[in-house]
Amino acid sequence: FIDIDSIHYQPFTTQFVTMKFSLLAAAALCGSTVNAEIYFKEQFNDDAWKDRWTVSSDWKSKSELGEWTNTAGEFYADASDKGIQTSQDARFYGLSAAMTKAFNSSDKKDLVIQYSVKHEQKIDCGGAYIKLMPGGDDFESTKFGGDTPYAIMFGPDICGQNKRTHVIFHYDKKEDNLLIKKDVGCETDQLSHLYTLVLRPDNTFEVFVDNKSVRSGKLDEEFDFLPEKEIKDPEQSKPEDWVDVREIPDPEDVKPEGYDDILEEIPDPDAAKPDDWDDEDDGEWEAPMMDNPDFKGPWSPKMIPNPDYKGAWVHPMIANPEYSYDDSMHAVCKDGCTHVGFELWQVKSGTIFDDIIVTDSLEEAQKFAEETFFKKKEGEKEMFDDAEKKRREEQEAAMADEEDFDMDDMEDMHMMGDEF
Repeated sequence: FIDIDSIHYQPFTTQFVTMKFSLLAAAALCGSTVNAEIYFKEQFNDDAWKDRWTVSSDWKSKSELGEWTNTAGEFYADASDKGIQTSQDARFYGLSAAMTKAFNSSDKKDLVIQYSVKHEQKIDCGGAYIKLMPGGDDFESTKFGGDTPYAIMFGPDICGQNKRTHVIFHYDKKEDNLLIKKDVGCETDQLSHLYTLVLRPDNTFEVFVDNKSVRSGKLDEEFDFLPEKEIKDPEQSKPEDWVDVREIPDPEDVKPEGYDDILEEIPDPDAAKPDDWDDEDDGEWEAPMMDNPDFKGPWSPKMIPNPDYKGAWVHPMIANPEYSYDDSMHAVCKDGCTHVGFELWQVKSGTIFDDIIVTDSLEEAQKFAEETFFKKKEGEKEMFDDAEKKRREEQEAAMADEEDFDMDDMEDMHMMGDEF
């Protein structure tokens, strides 16, 4: 996709904010959403959110599970616009909700998952990804946890130097879920960021962060859905007489006579017996040893190019009989995806999740982002900047007070010294 510059107008000001969108994301600003299907939408702005979501109370013991709080956080554009926040350090967090309508891959529609994440706590280690699950009426919400089967796992995960956006798909033909081969980066600051995943029935995908396309491609190229197209020919092997040794010892190079008699260490010729050395008391004086500059180590003949060298042997490749293209790689919800959820471990809590939507239209997701994420983005940043400015000023004032206190102590000590 080719990036273009799109102008986003901020109401009631003359300021324009430039954001880069992929062509597809930019089209969302003006595309029609008449036929869009919304399978799930959540903003957490009413107390009834607890009725829509179920805590994974049977997944872990009560002492291991952290509490979710409903808050706008420490900095925001609107105090009434809330999300859900992890609130206890070193805890597991499990929470799930039934979708309004099941998404079924057999409908051959785009699948779009979008939500916002705010690591208000300067996160050092913790997940912030969302999961899309099958299960229907048999889904056990209170037991939802790390072993619960899922169709998609998507979103940021940070621990130490590992900072990535997970993109993981379930595939019936593989035992393990499939991780994207090349890491997708994630945002690490304390502000809200928007994560969007699009999975298309043409077996392509795209990841957006704050509406900027950060990764896109074909499922069979970016994930290990399919076996390799070619394999090494099992009927072929390297010939026994194949020479792949690049250099050989020079047969005409002969070890010099007396080479092995050269000692590794010799007495230091510049050393002299101390004047106060007494042979009767101190024993016979011996000069200290030093490295022998003539010692070259064990002898080995010089190497010369091997006249029989044929180069590295390359195993011939053949078409893999196990390979066949699968048109249904995108069908992660072939039996219907019915629930969304968070199953996390956080060392340092404080992450806020908000503005979740699951739809079949990137245009619809973009429209929802304009009504939520982008509407409050600048106000949140302004409040955060003000708070940071105040914190720095208070820190500088505290440091100045400490310097003044130290100077007063030095003057008092100087005056006490004068008295004595």
